[in-house]
Amino acid sequence: MKQKIKVLFICLGNICRSPAAQGAFENLIKNKGLENQFEIDSCGTSGYHDGDLPDPRTRKTAEKRGIHLTHKSRKLNKKDLTHFDFLLVMDEINFQDVISLTNDIIIQEKIFLFGQFRSDQGAPIVPDPYYKNESAFEMVQDLVEDCSLGFLNFLGEEKCLK
Repeated sequence: MKQKIKVLFICLGNICRSPAAQGAFENLIKNKGLENQFEIDSCGTSGYHDGDLPDPRTRKTAEKRGIHLTHKSRKLNKKDLTHFDFLLVMDEINFQDVISLTNDIIIQEKIFLFGQFRSDQGAPIVPDPYYKNESAFEMVQDLVEDCSLGFLNFLGEEKCLK
């Protein structure tokens, strides 16, 4: 039996972007019948919201698309760096926070800006909607859904998927 591909989505507080990305990716692979090939989680670089559900605006936006977010926020830990195959961060600050936790090149090569998998030529980040209006949450949901498809295509190209 092939080992599962382990994917971790990472943002600052684990209440907006990373749970939205986790939900979008889980929904995508479920719709493609690939859920048994993955282990998926999300976390934050800070522990500000440990144990909290995603932001209500994030949940509402996802719900409109049939995605139910029940993940409880948690902080990134050192074990995550070795456990997961892909560490997908939402912006450059998250990238620096995660990469600063290790000098191991093999681990550093597993860290990607999630936005680099978007279908257009926009910036490779997923902007934080926390201090913005509802339309910012819609835009983030659109973006993480687009990036999820791009990431899945990347995995296929990299021969990670059968």
